[in-house]
Amino acid sequence: MTQITTGLKYSVILPTYNERKNLPIIIWLIAKTFTENELDWEIIIVDDASPDGTQEVAKQLIGVYGEDRILLKPRAGKLGLGTAYIHGLNFCSGNFVIIMDADFSHHPKFIPQFIKLQQQYNLDIVTGTRYRSSTTPEIRGSHVTPGGVYGWDLKRKVISRGANFFADTVLNPGVSDLTGSFRLYRRDVLRNVISQVQSKGYVFQMEMMARARAMGYTVGEVPITFVDRIFGESKLGADEIVGFAKGVWALFTSI
Repeated sequence: MTQITTGLKYSVILPTYNERKNLPIIIWLIAKTFTENELDWEIIIVDDASPDGTQEVAKQLIGVYGEDRILLKPRAGKLGLGTAYIHGLNFCSGNFVIIMDADFSHHPKFIPQFIKLQQQYNLDIVTGTRYRSSTTPEIRGSHVTPGGVYGWDLKRKVISRGANFFADTVLNPGVSDLTGSFRLYRRDVLRNVISQVQSKGYVFQMEMMARARAMGYTVGEVPITFVDRIFGESKLGADEIVGFAKGVWALFTSI
């Protein structure tokens, strides 16, 4: 693949809730990744009133990296992942926006691959996939590690695979990992797509991709390894799974 073109700025929106232990690690890795690739960057931390001291840690990180690199934009409470992105997007100054989890399940080492693929094919969106090696012929022909999931029990793997298979069968969006939340967007594309999304919770990411494809935006996939969170508890529950199924049907009847 071609080398990364510099001169562009990348904004990372990092929603947090009780991520005091994870935040210093993920911030350090993100900063290291951008610095090594000589890219301009900023991180917008959107914290939903974490009671564990996440915001205090974020303020300390601002002192380390600078106010031009780390922005803390808290909210009054847990208001949903989709609205966290909308809130964070208001403070992004980059040409591109990366959304990812703060719990270390998304490793920043994949960010350069996202950027290279976007630049090579002038894509609107690049999404990480846990379930495919690549959708791009040039990448499929090279030695690329297939995507995967580590740290999940069989039940959760079946649920995730089943959710993606169900959504792919009903919506046929041409994307292998609809429920993933590690993506790169052109800033204006993200703003346009997110303004059309109505879902919340687990179904939000799926609707983002389904609507993006329906709106004609180009999408590429990069295989990633997803590692279950290091500290804290997973936020996926039965209500989210039911909501996902309802959301798929709602999109099938509306898009």
